[in-house]
Parts: sequence; C-alpha cells; structure tokens
Amino acid sequence: MREANRIAAVILTEIGDRIKPGVSTYELDTWAEERILGLNAKPGFKGYRSGNRVYPATLCTSINHEVVHGIPTKERILKEGDIIGIDVGVIYDGFFGDGAYTYAVGQVAPEVEVLMKTCRDALDIGIEQAKNGNRVSDISRAIDRYVRPKGYEIVRDLTGHGIGRNLHEDPQVLNYYDGKKGQKLKVNMTLAIEPMITNGTYKVRTLDDNWTVITDDCSLSAHYEHTIAITGNGPEILTRL
Repeated sequence: MREANRIAAVILTEIGDRIKPGVSTYELDTWAEERILGLNAKPGFKGYRSGNRVYPATLCTSINHEVVHGIPTKERILKEGDIIGIDVGVIYDGFFGDGAYTYAVGQVAPEVEVLMKTCRDALDIGIEQAKNGNRVSDISRAIDRYVRPKGYEIVRDLTGHGIGRNLHEDPQVLNYYDGKKGQKLKVNMTLAIEPMITNGTYKVRTLDDNWTVITDDCSLSAHYEHTIAITGNGPEILTRL
C-alpha cells in the first residue's frame, strides 16, 4: 500500500509542472500512464468496471464544473484561469493507491483560490479525525463543520472509501455529516478520504459519456484526496512524498 500510494503521489507531484494553458488532457493522461508503467506499476483506473461501464483512461481529468471522472481527450485543451482536478489510481503488487489534487491553470481568480484552499484544508481536517477508536462519522462531521459555514456546499452523491486489494472497499467515508455514528476505525485500516465541494449546489448529474459527473448548476468544484493508514500513532498519509 505504501509503494502504490507513493507512486500515486509521484504522479500528482510531477504533473503539476505539466498543467498549463494549451495542454490537452490527453497529453497529461499519456504522460501519466508512461510514468506509472516506468515505476513498475499499472494504472488503477484504466479498464475499471462499474456495472456495464469500463473506464478508458489512466487519469480522471475534471475541469471547472466537472466534479470527478472527466475522461481525457485530445479535444479538451486547458485554458488560462481553468481549474482541473486530477485523480490517479495505481496498482502495485496487487494493492491500490488513489489520490487527487485540484490545480490552477495559470492564474485563477482570488475566489477560486479560496475554494481550492477550503477543500484542501477540509481534507487535512478530516484526516486529523482518522484515528484508532474514532468513527468514520468523525471524519465526515469534521469536514462538514469546516466547509459549510464558509458558504460552500459538499457533494453528497460521491464519497470516500476504504481501499486495499480493491479500489473501492468498505467503509464509505461521507464528506457530510448524516447524524449516524458510522463504523469504528481500527489500526491498519486504509481509507481514501476525498472531499468534493462546490461554490453552488451540492447536486450533481452524469453526462452522456456515463462517467463525467458535473455540478447541476455548473458551479465550480474542487476535489482533493489522500489515501491514509490508521496507525497507533495517528493517521499516516500514504499519498505524500
């Protein structure tokens, strides 16, 4: 798990220098696949099945009002002032790594920077609650109590998750508090915690490609994700170099 997630962190770190106006999401995806293979791992998303759907790419590249699962194409060209969420999955020796980061393309408006920072800080605050003896709901409540008073909404139809030999395992990790206790957290559990927030509605819909999820009102969305391990000394962030 540590190596799978270290490789995901390499991708998320190095891809930042490649995100600039005029670059296509296809170029980013091609680079990421070659880099992952060069590190003796495999893309974790490419070929991933959900029902009858098969994901066709290495990265999810979600621009502006796209929340998650944006499919890279040659036609999607980044523009000055865009934001793009990069989500990457990695398989190493049968175990999954998973992480995401939202990047500014060139200069973005100050209010967009605040949206991104709020989401990034919410992830850190949620991770602080991923401790032995706490419950999944402690993570959810911490994120909710930080984000919503700032005037942002939290996407409810998509959640964090357990992760290990499978990309998605129990438990679900809600990014909003639903009033339920949730599963107790124990040492050696590994979780992908990933708040998704918007400057508009929490409601989302899926495009005709059957993958790309967008905000229902086309408001901007930010998404950050770390895979963490619960240890006797608190949470260990695995997707960090």
